Amino acid sequence: MKLVTIAGPAGGSPGAVLQSGEIIDLRLAARLGSLDQWIPSSVIGILAGGDAGLALVGDLVEHTEASDLRQRSMLAEKGAILPESTRLLSPVPAPTMVVAAGLAYNSHLKEMSGTPPPRHPTGFLKIPASITGSGANVRLPPHAAEHMDYEGELAVIFGKHCHCVEAENSLDHVAGYSVANDFSARDWVYDAWRAEGAWEARLTWEVNIMGKQFPGFTAVGPWLVTRDELSDIGNQKLTTHINGQMVQESPISDTIFSLADTIAHFSRWYSFCPGDILLTGTPAGVGVGRKPPLFLKPGDRVEVGITSVGRLVNHIES
Repeated sequence: MKLVTIAGPAGGSPGAVLQSGEIIDLRLAARLGSLDQWIPSSVIGILAGGDAGLALVGDLVEHTEASDLRQRSMLAEKGAILPESTRLLSPVPAPTMVVAAGLAYNSHLKEMSGTPPPRHPTGFLKIPASITGSGANVRLPPHAAEHMDYEGELAVIFGKHCHCVEAENSLDHVAGYSVANDFSARDWVYDAWRAEGAWEARLTWEVNIMGKQFPGFTAVGPWLVTRDELSDIGNQKLTTHINGQMVQESPISDTIFSLADTIAHFSRWYSFCPGDILLTGTPAGVGVGRKPPLFLKPGDRVEVGITSVGRLVNHIES
């Protein structure tokens, strides 16, 4: 099942993708179908309902798929079935927390001057206000527009409270997956690389992390694919294209640490809630790692795709 957030007032409304590619407005479809069900007002609300909440939505989607032409026409006329071109927000537009893993892929460490692998997963927080969806324009920060970079990533979206879990059951807390782009203003990364002494390096690296917090710099979408549809997430391939040219290509399995181990590690400190997001790092091919570097400019089209998950598309504007 693919869950979406349909753009609209009050943060949008929850929906799902039908086999035709059309979008079903879940709350409106439930009311029009006279189904004795309560559909929450957000995807987070659905996820907070646990397995029962997802099962309820799954039943509604199956009921709609099985509807005859007359019923589907009625739902479309009333706005409960929307065209595939419907504008979507990020599947979870307002999570309580976004954690982004860094130094996560073997290939990425090699391109960054042979950075040694960390002893455990590393990461940082991104502010939820930086989230945007597929199809949205992302603006170059006016005071940091020279070195805007891309990082195609797999996004994990939690469906259950997750704190201090063990690796063997950490995936049980995952609702599903999405595609992400961890945009980064690298204007300060060179200061960090040129730093003389640990304290100076630390201070400049903190500013570099702040360059990941601008509006729209956490693109996630277009939908959440529930975990039951993707038991082999490690076998999926991630690609990133800029204006049609492929700049990243890697299997998800190239990560240094398994997804289960990464979730378990971060859960030792963070208490993930339904709808919270974990970005799982990026493979080789980022702009700052290229010779010469490749940075984004106004008019660029950036597309991140993950097989069996989806394609996230954003345009860069000044």
